[in-house]
Amino acid sequence: MSIRTRLFLNNPADAVSEMLEGYAAAHPDIIRLSGGMVVRATPKPQGHVGLVIGNGSGHEPAMIGWIGEGLLDVNVAGPIFSSPGPGGILQGIKAADRGGGVLLMVSSHAGDIMNATLAIDEAEDEGIEDVEMVVLYDDVASAPKGRITERRGGAGLFFVWKTVGAMAERGGSLQDCARIARKTRDRTRSLSTAMGTVAHPVSGQPLGDPEDTSVAVGMGVHGEAGARLGEEVQADEISELMLARLVEDADLGPGDQVGLLLNNAGSLTVMELSILHRGARAALERRGIEVARSWIGPYATTIDMAGFAFAICHLDDELTDLYDAAARGAGFTMPGGG
Repeated sequence: MSIRTRLFLNNPADAVSEMLEGYAAAHPDIIRLSGGMVVRATPKPQGHVGLVIGNGSGHEPAMIGWIGEGLLDVNVAGPIFSSPGPGGILQGIKAADRGGGVLLMVSSHAGDIMNATLAIDEAEDEGIEDVEMVVLYDDVASAPKGRITERRGGAGLFFVWKTVGAMAERGGSLQDCARIARKTRDRTRSLSTAMGTVAHPVSGQPLGDPEDTSVAVGMGVHGEAGARLGEEVQADEISELMLARLVEDADLGPGDQVGLLLNNAGSLTVMELSILHRGARAALERRGIEVARSWIGPYATTIDMAGFAFAICHLDDELTDLYDAAARGAGFTMPGGG
């Protein structure tokens, strides 16, 4: 399988900064740039909780598309596939602070956790104490069920961003927002599948073996290897395999309701995604599980990876209400009302 090693860039070393500049310029009513960070064009009222997320670039529209009303307040974008440094995260905390405390949401990767922890320490040294960190994880392929806190963050973080964004927009306290982040995280599971690999935009080097065209289940968001299924497996088989694993891991059964996300990792077609979504819904319905809410789209990509992720979140009335709240970001919008 050939991979695209040439991108429409200028100097690759400037790719992230030029991306941020262009993206913000395209959505001036929603976001703006401030000190190299993406922030809300219209800040929350004073007294509300600020929501900050830092991440490696290369996963767009995550996280730059998730800044806006009903969503997050500040995104500190790091280099491609690398966490931003503690200094940048500290500036993000300061930018998000509206007097109600700041919640720092951190995807469970070693560099992200380390830099976020250092940033909070630096904030405390400067007298900023009302900051809480919640580490997010959802990828069932990255650690067994008995070691769930060791799992990495994946596409299922979509659910946390949406519910916590709604809680903060409504004026919930820092404790309320942290509780919803943990509750949503603990009810969410994800699993990814991909074919082939992609090239790193700066180095041009492939993240995996470009000659391997087999389907791999359990790929990570940075191209981490998965379990090979072969080249002849069909869409319905993949959907059934993945949803069976997610349902078992989440201890779901007849009568449960879920939110279902099908995340495009970068280059799948609407045709492929629709067929996969059809198979996933059927797999859940055969188990007596209702798909109460569903989304298809490129929410957290890996450049232009030929792959996707399924994520499910076990819904209750509180989480469903937060999902249905209005949201307006450059990469995700919801009119509100379900």
